[in-house]
Amino acid sequence: MHRLSGKTGVDSLIEMSPTDSFSDDMNGYEQHASSSTGSQGPSASPLDVCVETCESLNASLASLASSDLSDGIQCRSQPSERINALSGIDKQQQSKDSVFFRDGVRRIDYVLSYVDDKDGDKKQKEKREVYEFNLKEFGLELELEEKSESEDGKTYFVKIHAPWEILATYANVLKIKVPFKVSDTQGDSSSIPMNWLSTPFRLPKDIMHPEPDYFTAPFNKDKSEFFLIDNKDTFFPPSTRNRIVYYLLSRCSYTRKECGDVEKKGIKRLLNNGTYTAAFPLHDSRYWTKSKDENSKSERYTLYKHWAQFLCFFKEQPLDLVRKYYGEKIGIYFAWLGFYTEMLLFAAVVGTICFIYGFLTYDDNEWSKEICSERIGGNIVMCPLCDKKCGFWKLNTTCNSSWQSHLFDNVATVFFAIFMGIWVTLFLEFWKRRQARLEYEWDLFDFEEEQQQLQLRPEYEIKCHVQKEDPITKEMEPYLPLTSKCARTCLSGATVLLWILLIIACIIGVIAYRLAVYAAFASIMKDSPTNNLEVVGPYITPQLATSVTASCINFVIIMILNLLYERVAIWITDMEIPKTHLEYENKLTVKMFLFQFVNYYSSCFYVAFFKGKFVGYPGDYAYMFGKWSKLRNEECDPGGCLIELTTQLVIVMTGKQVWGNIQEALLPWLMNWWGSRKARNHPESLYSRWEQDHDLQSFGQLGLFYEYLEMVIQFGFITLFVASFPLAPLLALINNVIEVRVDAWKLTTQFRRPVAAKAHCIGAWQEILNGIAVFSVVTNAFIVAFTSDMIPRLVYMYAYQPDGEMNMKGYINNSLSVFNISEIPAKNSPENGENPPWFNDSITTCRYRDYRYPPGHEKQYSHTMQFWHILAAKLAFIIIMEHVVFLVKYFVAWLIPDVPSDVRARIKRERYLVQKELHDYEVRKLREQLQERSNYECTCPPGIYPILPQHEMLPDI
Repeated sequence: MHRLSGKTGVDSLIEMSPTDSFSDDMNGYEQHASSSTGSQGPSASPLDVCVETCESLNASLASLASSDLSDGIQCRSQPSERINALSGIDKQQQSKDSVFFRDGVRRIDYVLSYVDDKDGDKKQKEKREVYEFNLKEFGLELELEEKSESEDGKTYFVKIHAPWEILATYANVLKIKVPFKVSDTQGDSSSIPMNWLSTPFRLPKDIMHPEPDYFTAPFNKDKSEFFLIDNKDTFFPPSTRNRIVYYLLSRCSYTRKECGDVEKKGIKRLLNNGTYTAAFPLHDSRYWTKSKDENSKSERYTLYKHWAQFLCFFKEQPLDLVRKYYGEKIGIYFAWLGFYTEMLLFAAVVGTICFIYGFLTYDDNEWSKEICSERIGGNIVMCPLCDKKCGFWKLNTTCNSSWQSHLFDNVATVFFAIFMGIWVTLFLEFWKRRQARLEYEWDLFDFEEEQQQLQLRPEYEIKCHVQKEDPITKEMEPYLPLTSKCARTCLSGATVLLWILLIIACIIGVIAYRLAVYAAFASIMKDSPTNNLEVVGPYITPQLATSVTASCINFVIIMILNLLYERVAIWITDMEIPKTHLEYENKLTVKMFLFQFVNYYSSCFYVAFFKGKFVGYPGDYAYMFGKWSKLRNEECDPGGCLIELTTQLVIVMTGKQVWGNIQEALLPWLMNWWGSRKARNHPESLYSRWEQDHDLQSFGQLGLFYEYLEMVIQFGFITLFVASFPLAPLLALINNVIEVRVDAWKLTTQFRRPVAAKAHCIGAWQEILNGIAVFSVVTNAFIVAFTSDMIPRLVYMYAYQPDGEMNMKGYINNSLSVFNISEIPAKNSPENGENPPWFNDSITTCRYRDYRYPPGHEKQYSHTMQFWHILAAKLAFIIIMEHVVFLVKYFVAWLIPDVPSDVRARIKRERYLVQKELHDYEVRKLREQLQERSNYECTCPPGIYPILPQHEMLPDI
């Protein structure tokens, strides 16, 4: 059905054919006036026509006001066959891929869909009727597609168009910037040295910069001549149009005021209660081919061809086109993700060099040679690693793990930890500069948070029934009482704390699993057939089996808790009733990140800072829940715990990235494939643009939030624990190269077009990244000091090497303490049959990893002076490393300005030009008014107009 509506009464029911002309300024009134004028004959004066037209409109409005509301709505909902007959439109001849109304003139800015069964809820039908009527009262124009025209035969589609008058009014309200002059400060990239090297990575200029660069100013409806308006239909891009329409949809009521109902507003509530099934702006074409409509620019196809295909992974991103099509908020995300990926390249190169250094110095690893030696490691008998089920073992059984540990635990590790502390500062500082340049290029440098503060969330306006005078505007606005706000905040904080404690409980459960299962693995794998495998047999140890299975279980728990907590976090954030969208996103961001931080990183923190640190010694072992629990705390291998931290990091980080890409790309594709299975059998000409988009997945308001969260969690992995795994930045780089194209692909092909939104920065994520950057310096310093064996080796080489030489000979024997086997309590001694065949009664002592006095010493089994020297060296290293890195960080941050000098100059020039051009415009308008007035007073024939008082003319300026 073809329904036209404006703020008129009867005129909104007039059906117009495609040949009828439309006036943006008068919104259809000129035709009505012309028809009235025609009935007066040639003798009618313009004044008589105007009076008669106004009287006719007033009578129509009065008639509409006196009629029943439901009747009025019913009148607007006639069958499509009747409307098509009146309008003379053959729907089969219309392009189904069109983004315009049937007249081919008015653009579809938004689409609502619903399923209206005959036996359906009458209340929902009434809500739709009232809501659509109120949308018309706002000035929007609606056109209905009957369910008989849809591919499933059930769905109605309501197409919405915003005429110029509405766009101009709300562009003024929302302070949308529009061009008023072509920019004269464009940079010249050809002057960049060796610019030709980047040619293979560049896109064509018309793709990178789809529009000329303009000076812009906030739109003013009363000064529309000031702006560069060539065509009112295309002056506001589709992203701006759908943003304005969504602003109206969010604030339009669906209740009758005259019935005394509590006013309820917003399309979001109508979607939640099932009144509408979907609400979305349209893509401008199919993604794999250009639109047949000549008026469509097919920007979606351009984005897919040059951006959303994986073969474009080495190309730069067309950020200006992304911003134009999807809005600044999504554009900022892809700009940040691309910049982050570029900076990862440097970290990945340095990390790979550090790994190669460890590989090349493989043969210089003296302590690993001693462990693997039959003469040294083969003669050192180690104490049991668990009670009852673990027997005595020889040190050389850990030969392979010690070699593996050297790849990551070497001198280059310290250098890389310091480098990453500086890298993260450079990344954040250079991103601020990049962000400042984007703010200028995308007209966001004057975008203040106060503009968002003025735009209250519709949910806040609905749920806050108390009114309070705003001290600035002196207007009454919704207000949430302090007592209610405090109660909601306390409940929210308690809920978050409860879930964090739940995560910690799960991690403790995983630790208990490690302690309990290690003994079982040690007993089972003693005679396992895997020991006979030539290649992998030596690597399959109880420690490896325990670590891998525990990491996998931990990963599954992380995924399950994430799924549950996401809904809880959204629920408690809704319960707090944030005032603005910005406040809502910030509150949700903090809640989600706190949870994810504990969920993802807690297991890595355990391995890095707790495992092997509180073990005790063979005569007095420490237990997790006390000696009654029989869960003895884990020990580290003689090679150190760093290799286990590396294993944990690789499993969790890689598993999350692989699962994330499957969840992001594969699931939407499968759901779209299944949802559009019927439509694929229809001819392409019958599958309309709104039906195609309706079958896609909804991106949702929080779609971008999850993308940021995924990348920030990854950023934590490559900074907080990078000292244990120098290849982490390389894995992140490979993932992000894929991530950019996967995100672009799914957004362009698998999701409905999101509503455009403005954002001048990445929001609360910037502060979170700063916090992680500071915290990473501390964690890496502690990893080098307490998790790796770097400090004990250096202390041994410089202070305890018996020959006084600068080498590591004798380090293994020095780092292991001696215990008398006869003093091991019965509850800790191996059961019969658990000891290996080579063990006999002639072996009276065993070794364990610690620095304690031997049996028979006056201070037997207490810490030696070397232990305290090592501890002091570790603390000194932490203090020195933190101060050095922090000093360099803050110096670099001070040295690099946040805003480039050329951008600062261009901003000042634009502000100057806005003031100058507005002043010149005002002066020019004043001259024109005075000139018109002078001509009016001089040329009017006497007797027709009354005599007006003379005014003194102002001289020319």
